[in-house]
Amino acid sequence: MISLAPFMEVLDSTIANVSLTHIAGSLGAGQTESTWVLTSYLVSNSIILPISGWLARVLGRKRFYLISVVLFTASSVLCAVSTSLDMLILARVVQGLGGGGLAPAAQSMLADSFPQEKRAQVFALFGFTIIVAPATGPVIGGWLTDTFSWHWIFLINLPIGLIAFTLIAMFVTEPALLIQERANLLRRGLKLDYLGLFLVALGFGTLQIFLDKFELDDGFSSLFICGLAAIFVSSLNLLVVWEWQHPQPVMNFRLFKISNFAICCLVMFVVGFVFLASTQLLPQMAQTLLGYTATTSGMALALGGLATISLMPVAGLITGRFVSARLLMAVALIQMGGALLMDAHFSPLMSFADLSWARIAQVVAMPFIFIPISALSYVGVPPELSGEAAALFNQVRNIGSSVGVSFVTTLLSWRMQFHHERLAETITPYRYLHGLTPAQIAPLLQQQASFASYLDVFHVIGLMAVVVWPVILFLRPPPKRAG
Repeated sequence: MISLAPFMEVLDSTIANVSLTHIAGSLGAGQTESTWVLTSYLVSNSIILPISGWLARVLGRKRFYLISVVLFTASSVLCAVSTSLDMLILARVVQGLGGGGLAPAAQSMLADSFPQEKRAQVFALFGFTIIVAPATGPVIGGWLTDTFSWHWIFLINLPIGLIAFTLIAMFVTEPALLIQERANLLRRGLKLDYLGLFLVALGFGTLQIFLDKFELDDGFSSLFICGLAAIFVSSLNLLVVWEWQHPQPVMNFRLFKISNFAICCLVMFVVGFVFLASTQLLPQMAQTLLGYTATTSGMALALGGLATISLMPVAGLITGRFVSARLLMAVALIQMGGALLMDAHFSPLMSFADLSWARIAQVVAMPFIFIPISALSYVGVPPELSGEAAALFNQVRNIGSSVGVSFVTTLLSWRMQFHHERLAETITPYRYLHGLTPAQIAPLLQQQASFASYLDVFHVIGLMAVVVWPVILFLRPPPKRAG
């Protein structure tokens, strides 16, 4: 019930990716302009997400959650009926603002509603939204667009939003501790952190645009990109200094003094980085180099999603009960990294079954990472700060995902140029293969350079997953229940 709206929101972060061409054609926009449909959502989402914990404390967590559901659902309908690109982008901005608070609010509700020993099973269900939704988004989006039209990728949010709003309004109650904390906060007088709000919007907004447009605008060769980098670096540094000493910060960076929370955020950044990067790489490689359609490549990802879903209950059952949460996380990170390192040995002759098994191997460990880390991250966090902790935790995951996508896109381009130059050096008029002409060799050269660059990127992100696991040794286990 609580996870329904967050699933819808996380799904929408990737569902529009495969429909951009159809959206651009329908609204008379260029392909480059249409990418703002994705960027606008991510920017507004990244602005509201870090302050969602503060908003939940001020407005009341349940009220904030319901407002977010209404905003997200209503703006989804506006997206579906948009008649111009400008209207669609504006609706996507509102949709991102509504969706940004859903995952943190839901996660803090789950953390507060169940005792420590039950959290693993609870987060197993919530993990469905974080792990499965991004992978299934392109599949669902492609099917809806091909079968009906691109408008339906937004219209499907209407019934889900109505159901989520009704269930939360009827069955979820605000804990007495949070009600008292909000009353005390308002009684003391709300000191609105205007500078903090401004720096959050400026810093995270420009960071998201920087990551989304870095490769498209030729990286640091672009004055626009350099300007964005200067703005987000300076504003985010000032934000940390300002919020650290503010009595009522919109982003409570002091939570990073809690060792478990800080370590779990670091691991979640890497997991978000690796997971979404691999989610983008595999279907992209399948479509551009192996000749797969969007639907077929999506099916390869979907099989990995099914494997993940089937293991969620197992991970929730054994975490902390039969196997140490820290041990599970360490083994799962090494397994995921090992699977990605194996993908660095892909062959251009690989079959659909090879691709599907590779994806299953990549994501089969995700439940054994996400569920323990979700439980361990709250060890030492005061209950009244669980909303702010959830907001920071989800923001770190969001930034990791965005950095991961931007990084692999840029690295892919650089390595493609590198391999193309190295391969071209070996081709001379005296070494044409089997009598092929230069015009026939050129596409083969490009294909081989592209494939080699994908293998390089798989190797790099696999190493990232493997090398991060030692920090898990510094995590403190959850306190054992007395008696």
